[in-house]
Order: sequence, then structure tokens, then C-alpha cells
Amino acid sequence: MSVVVLDSYALNPGDLSWDKLQEKASCTFYPRTKPEETAERIGNAQAVITNKVPVTAEIMDKCPDLKYIGVMATGYNIIDVEAAKKRNIVVTNVPAYSTNAVAQHVFALILDFYSCAHEYAQDVANGGWIKSPDFSYMLKPMTELYGKTLGIAGYGSIGSRVAKIGHAFGMNVICHTRTPSKIPVESGIKPVTKEELFSLSDILTIHCPLTDETKNMVNAQTLSLMKKNALLINTARGPVVDEDALEKALKSNAIMGYGTDVLSTEPMQSTNKLRGLPNVRITPHVAWSPKETRERLMDVIVQNFYAWLDGHPQNCVY
Repeated sequence: MSVVVLDSYALNPGDLSWDKLQEKASCTFYPRTKPEETAERIGNAQAVITNKVPVTAEIMDKCPDLKYIGVMATGYNIIDVEAAKKRNIVVTNVPAYSTNAVAQHVFALILDFYSCAHEYAQDVANGGWIKSPDFSYMLKPMTELYGKTLGIAGYGSIGSRVAKIGHAFGMNVICHTRTPSKIPVESGIKPVTKEELFSLSDILTIHCPLTDETKNMVNAQTLSLMKKNALLINTARGPVVDEDALEKALKSNAIMGYGTDVLSTEPMQSTNKLRGLPNVRITPHVAWSPKETRERLMDVIVQNFYAWLDGHPQNCVY
């Protein structure tokens, strides 16, 4: 059994082991793969594992021996699933492996705006406290999370974990989801319409998948509903946000700020209009990447592959 890993560096920059995968397959690892290299690299392999390298219908046609695609992520929009289904190619993903890490990153971004710890620490490093005539000084206003309204778009594993953390901070939590009946009454989360989500939230955090319905869900119209002091957080997918409309809202101070771990095009392009805006915090799609999280991801990737080999595939996307 031959397996090609198209972008091994994404999961394992050198601190993890591929040994478990190699126990049952002859593996070829490529740290990165360009789209035009994909078909040639897969070649006659029966299985391919990918994080962000797309596998299209055209590639499937060029690789007739391909029987299995393992996605090293929860989202699988890089795969033409319908084409795979027609060709009886099994496609698996790894659900819920990054719940804790992403929820943690959401609040890291929120607190960067609300507590300003980095800016204060940098000012102290630059001598600001030495020069201060007082025991304390106010460089920038800070804000309590207590009593604020946390709006959550999407009630999956990450959205529900973010809600619990929000409650721990004493926040009021509201949520818009396609399936409000799945929100337990005892959770203390109030289901709301999409319009209410945008208009009522002091902090709005996005946790829905990228679909035709959610693409550009954050746009000029929905941004116009938000409070002027509202904060928008995105650790889901970049294209959920219309970045042109968001840039205008941020430059006009129509909302307070934007904290994101994802962009519409990744890696970031030099032309990205959000880069350098003072009320924007961008991290390079790292919310999922603590070592413990990647170890969990590696384990499930191997389990998915083994299950397929044994004829009982798990975590199939169709």
C-alpha cells in the first residue's frame, strides 16, 4: 500500500512522528506541494493525505489508482467530494480534534483587544513605567468581559466550548445556528436570528463551516447592524467575511476591531487590505496548532487510515 502525504510540514514541522502511519504503508512525504505538482506526486498511489493541497476531479482522473483521501483537518472544502463519490474514493476528515485549542485562541484574540496586555508589556519594555510619576498609568482603555454579550455564529463543538468559556467570564451568550433545537435549554445560551446576532453582540465570534450559504456572511449589510464598539472574531474560514466591506467598516470605525486567524486567501497576499490596520489582529492560521492538538490530529489520521484498510472506514465525509 502506497501513501503520499502532500503537505507534511503543516502537521509535522519535525516535532512529531509518522512511524504509526509507516507501519502499514510505504509512505512518501512532501513538505509542501504546488497545485501543478499534485497529480504527478500522487502518481500510482492508492492513498493520499493532505491538509490544504486541493484534490480536484481532474487530479482524480489523472490518478486512477487513488482509492482514499485523508484530510488532515476538519474542513474538507479542498476536496471535490462529489467527484470522489462518483469514483468510489473514500474521503475522511478529523472532526473536533482542535476544539480546546481554537476556543483558547478565540479568547486570546478577544483579550488582546480587551486587556491590552501585549501593548502594556511592550511599553514597559520600552521604559514607560520607569518614566511614570505614578505607581500605575493608563496607556490604553481596558474593558471587562463580565456582562458583555458574546454572540456565536454556529453551535458545533468549538462554538459550544466558546460559550462555556464566555459564561465563565460572566458573559451573556447568544447564538445563531441552523439547528437551534440542539442548544440545550440548561446551557444558558439564547438562540437568536442572524440579524439579532449582529445587532446585539458586543463580541461576535464565527464558528460555522464555509458553505455557499455562509460565504460573505459578514458583509456590508450585516456589518451595518453591529454596534460601533463591537469586536468581530474569526477562527473559522476567511471567505465567511467580505474583506473589502470589513476594511471599510474598520477604517470608518463602524466597529471596534477584528481579530482573525484566517483570511480569504492563504498565505496572506501582499495586497491584503487588512494588513497593518491598527484595529486588526491577524494570526497565521495557527489556532489549531499546539503540539498536543497536532498529536491528537496525527492519532486520528492514522486511525482513519487503518479503519479504511480494514474495510470499515470512519469519519467519512459522505
